[in-house]
Amino acid sequence: MIAPNLQPPKATRRALIVSLAAGVLLPFGATYAATPSLAIVNAQIFDGTGAAPYRGTLVVQDGRIAAVGPDVRAPKGAQVVDAKGEALVPGFFDVHTHWTPAGSPAITPKIADAYVASGVTTVNDFHQQPESFAPRRQWLSTLTAPHVNFVARISTPGGHGADWADEATTRWVDTPEGAKAAVEGLAPYRPDAIKAFTDGWRYGSAPDNTSMDGWTLKALTDAAHKQNLKVLSHTVTVERGAVASDSGVDIIAHSLQDRPIDAETVAKLKANGTFYAPTLAVYEPVKPGQKPPADADSPRAKQAARKFGYALANVKTLKDAGVPIALGTDAGMPGTLHGVSTLREMELLVQAGLTPSEALVAGTATSARAMNLLADRGTLEKGKRADFVLIAGQPWTSIEDVRKVDRVYIDGRAAFGKGATRAPANDRLTMPALKAKALIDDFQRADGRTSLDTLRLNDFDGGRDRSMEVSQVLDKGDGDLVLSVAAKMAIKAEPDAGVLLPLSRGSVEPVDATAFKGLTFDIRGDGGAYVVTINTVSGPWTAKVTAQPTWSKVTVPFSAFARAGKGEGAWTGADLLEVGVGGSRPAGRKLWFELDDVTFF
Repeated sequence: MIAPNLQPPKATRRALIVSLAAGVLLPFGATYAATPSLAIVNAQIFDGTGAAPYRGTLVVQDGRIAAVGPDVRAPKGAQVVDAKGEALVPGFFDVHTHWTPAGSPAITPKIADAYVASGVTTVNDFHQQPESFAPRRQWLSTLTAPHVNFVARISTPGGHGADWADEATTRWVDTPEGAKAAVEGLAPYRPDAIKAFTDGWRYGSAPDNTSMDGWTLKALTDAAHKQNLKVLSHTVTVERGAVASDSGVDIIAHSLQDRPIDAETVAKLKANGTFYAPTLAVYEPVKPGQKPPADADSPRAKQAARKFGYALANVKTLKDAGVPIALGTDAGMPGTLHGVSTLREMELLVQAGLTPSEALVAGTATSARAMNLLADRGTLEKGKRADFVLIAGQPWTSIEDVRKVDRVYIDGRAAFGKGATRAPANDRLTMPALKAKALIDDFQRADGRTSLDTLRLNDFDGGRDRSMEVSQVLDKGDGDLVLSVAAKMAIKAEPDAGVLLPLSRGSVEPVDATAFKGLTFDIRGDGGAYVVTINTVSGPWTAKVTAQPTWSKVTVPFSAFARAGKGEGAWTGADLLEVGVGGSRPAGRKLWFELDDVTFF
């Protein structure tokens, strides 16, 4: 799998490298123009350093904290915000989120709004394929949004995280050599961190996935650390937690919840400097606003309650032992809402045994320290990024006051509340559409990329038992290259396999194909039915074709496509993301087809 050349022009390369290293979401090459200073006066300042709150003033200049303290005065000419009666705290930092739903980028501005309104100024996003990192960074630079660290994913064949999409989203490794190669292969995409799916336990409610052995995980963390990348792990059992810590994982990004944690494992986490982000919000059996389940006495409900009890108790045990507690939520998973779940996590940390002040530090300074960003953010200190929140309360006394967010500042700019200016791009569901080009893929490139320089994707069923697919470019016999797809169907209902051709890098920018009437391509196959799919921002559209063992040209007008899945709205042709060809065969049977010259006509 070949990564594209993602180098920006030389003139902006240095500025881009500096901005990405600090998690800055500025347009490429942009710098702060000289602006009047901002002074927040009369605030009760909780600076996140462990010091007691005090009444004081914070001064911002060019996106940084120029001064803060009880004796600081507002500079002449500064914009003054009187925060009398309010708390001033560092912006919150969530180390574990998923910017879902999958399959459509249209939700990104709404997710950004939710985090900003909750005072969350930095997040880690675990959900995106690395091919999309560059266009998503560009998009985020146009939004009022938190700083987003993009985390590349590595699992094992048959492991959690490898149960959907293909290796363009989650690399699959099961040897030290494979792990090292996977990390090195991700480097051109400039990930901000690596997520390792190390634990296949499915909480006792489903068959287990595979787990990553210690040798492979150690090779992964070694390779990541050589690139100055932190490694966060999906680890949910005490035994695997010990393996993760001994193998060099920096942050265990879930609760260890199969049993009470033992003293030996606690000692390992402490000795190894492992951070712990328990994501209690995703495991809370009945979340705020939800009704108790009707089957509260069922084995599944009792298991969920038991696991959550272990999760809470293990946080307290680790905290008491001196293991640093960070904040993560797994937001984006069902029932775990973006933004407010970060606030709920702090409440749950207090429920687990942290003091309100300790929970605030977990959600600010400790999370920044876990990601090696404490020199840049996480506390209110001179020289640091001016990301902070004004709260109408005293959350260090009553943690529920974190919900009383009044104003939010990101890089010293008002992002939420009085005086905030929301970027116009936040009102758009997508980036501006690109004009479609006629040729999508003629398969003349042997590097896995389309004629549009997008990464070709294998598209096969998800789940624990997945169909086995091989796609490769072959010589047709006359020097013309074609795509060959062969698959063995999984043993389950409606297995499927095929290929997706993204119309823009990472399928982030939609494409306007209104200048065209449909799709045409050459195909030969096993004589069965195939499905042509056009994925759009509003959902998928499909049409059925057949293909015999001899080559034929197929033309499918846009009018032949029908709405599929849960999408809504009429066909517009202006919001296309991907074109795909695939099919389904009976369980255990084989499917094959060859494809060439996919174009709009």
